[in-house]
Amino acid sequence: MPEGIFVKLKSVVAAIVSLAVSVPALGRPAEPADVLKQISVSEPAISPDGATVAYTVRTTDWDEDRNTSHIWIASINGENERQLTSRDGESETSPKFSPDGSQLGFLSSRGDDEDEAPTRLWLLPMAGGEARPLESIEGSVSDYAWSPDGSKLALIVQDPKPEVEGEDEETKDRPQPIVIDRYRFKEDNTGFLDNRRERLWLYDLATGSLERLTDGDFDEAYPSFSPDGSEIAFVSNRGADPDRDSNTDVFVASLAAPATTPRQVTTFEGADSENSYPAWSPDGEYIAYVHGAELSKVWYGVTPLAVVDADGGTPTILTAPLDRNVQDPLWTEDGSAIRFIVEDDGRQYLAEIDPAGGDVRQLAFGDYTLWSPTEMAGGAMAMLRSSNFAPYEVYSFSDGALTKVSAQNDSWLADIEFGTVERTVFNSEDGTEVHGFTYLPTDFADGTAHPTVLNLHGGPAAQFDHSWDPETLYQLAAGYVVLTPNPRGSTGRGEEFAMASHSRWGDLDVEDVLAAVDQAVAQGISDPDALGVSGWSYGGMLTNYVIASDTRFKAAVSGSSISNIFTGFGHDQYIRDYIAEIGTPWENFEGWLAISYPFFENQRIVTPTMFIVGGADVNVPTIASEQMYQALKHRGIETQLVIYPGEYHGISRPSFRRDRITRWIGWLDSHLKD
Repeated sequence: MPEGIFVKLKSVVAAIVSLAVSVPALGRPAEPADVLKQISVSEPAISPDGATVAYTVRTTDWDEDRNTSHIWIASINGENERQLTSRDGESETSPKFSPDGSQLGFLSSRGDDEDEAPTRLWLLPMAGGEARPLESIEGSVSDYAWSPDGSKLALIVQDPKPEVEGEDEETKDRPQPIVIDRYRFKEDNTGFLDNRRERLWLYDLATGSLERLTDGDFDEAYPSFSPDGSEIAFVSNRGADPDRDSNTDVFVASLAAPATTPRQVTTFEGADSENSYPAWSPDGEYIAYVHGAELSKVWYGVTPLAVVDADGGTPTILTAPLDRNVQDPLWTEDGSAIRFIVEDDGRQYLAEIDPAGGDVRQLAFGDYTLWSPTEMAGGAMAMLRSSNFAPYEVYSFSDGALTKVSAQNDSWLADIEFGTVERTVFNSEDGTEVHGFTYLPTDFADGTAHPTVLNLHGGPAAQFDHSWDPETLYQLAAGYVVLTPNPRGSTGRGEEFAMASHSRWGDLDVEDVLAAVDQAVAQGISDPDALGVSGWSYGGMLTNYVIASDTRFKAAVSGSSISNIFTGFGHDQYIRDYIAEIGTPWENFEGWLAISYPFFENQRIVTPTMFIVGGADVNVPTIASEQMYQALKHRGIETQLVIYPGEYHGISRPSFRRDRITRWIGWLDSHLKD
């Protein structure tokens, strides 16, 4: 085990940096159930003339116990917000305007009553009329892109489910054997993976014809047309066995030579453009993309902005000195700059840089996070913006200013007050500077120590930032001080800070988060006799590491976590990540054992702990929570196991979401409040 990991950390004297953060107009104090009123806004798309923005709005039907997504539209200045699609009980997502603005595409399985109905691409005339689906497509459409002249569409289509030999009407509903021959054979929200692929196709709107643009048996994603419409850039892992690593690259397929081997543009052994579309320069000479980190660094390595010749070659890394992750590169209309989102120390901001390199210029920076920027149109672009007490809404950006476009959450937020939030800076046991946030409830008074929850983020390569975080907010609304530190392993502070947790889970990050508690107790903010800890995913894992390292916590909620890491091998979706970070259990037994101490040393845990997990979770399967529950139950430690049937890593069913909040807060209240 890491030396000293079980020793209670000494109090740390550190400075707390207070920073004013905008809050809703004063109203009644928020309650935990208020967080469930959130309306989710996503996928902004700007019209070609820059005058209109379409976006997806997901709402909850509590009576029907389901979530539904529809397309909304508003003027770029925020006026005339209205719902565009409205079929009851059916959802639409992924709006994208045609190049002339006359049609809006979206994805939906509407009209299909089958359990596994395919998702189809629909086209809605903006002048009025009903949407129509594209015909002659077998399989589900997961993404698409319009050609510059609007005559064609690049489609990412999953292969249709193969027919079973001898199947007829009487036998088609019978379960079939699951036959597995893939290296990576599980994925959350899917379950077991078969050999179907998501492939790049070209659809001609005039003729309705469909043709495959590439050869080989590979998954393809993020299609992007060249400015002249003759080629399509996309992202794929076309190695000998793509299941064994995440080595994605940018490729280009030619419309003039369909079903041939595409041109490989990037060759770095890392996840190039893994989660962002390749972006063509306006003249078609270059492609901007997010350069991957080395495969051995897994998710801890920084991913900078890069530019490469569209024919391939050595890329130019533009943001290496920044030492921050970037995403979503987009060229300005005149090609003079590339815009992108930067993840930086509790914020995400919009920046730009010259294609030849130079200084990174901040364009929109503040106590908020920006996400999903659109390409520029008419001198404007659109994106999502969130802050600590406001969910994501659509904003436009032009002339150096952000303007609110959507107002889905304004009405209910106007009536409540959550409290306040402060940015914090403190030193860990070894002197390392750590940053985070302290949330103070509405009834907080200086000089009065409050019951406190140490809330821990997932990842571990992620960060708490200036954005809406439901788990933090419903604990805050329950009257707790909530501490949200970003320990080593978190992103936003550079590669060295993140890499400190590489293959060392539950070591330095435990020291860091306990230092946050020490600071809050020393300052009289937190009651040392009423401390709780909670988290989901890696946040749940870190919760287990914390209570196995420190006995002062009176309650813990561990969501979708694992402590016996050996259990994950071959049972969850992370096989290639395990191999890259810690190797195999038989080759690195001591390494696997060291990061499994909450299970194998569970006798150190005395904290009453609730374990929560989705019954169909493939990210962190149920067995991991069951093992910890059984270990504590065997020893007579107060514990409870809550399983939500049919739910994956994220709990989505409305009734289960409500139940999870109720149980989570109830567990904390019963142990931290008189």
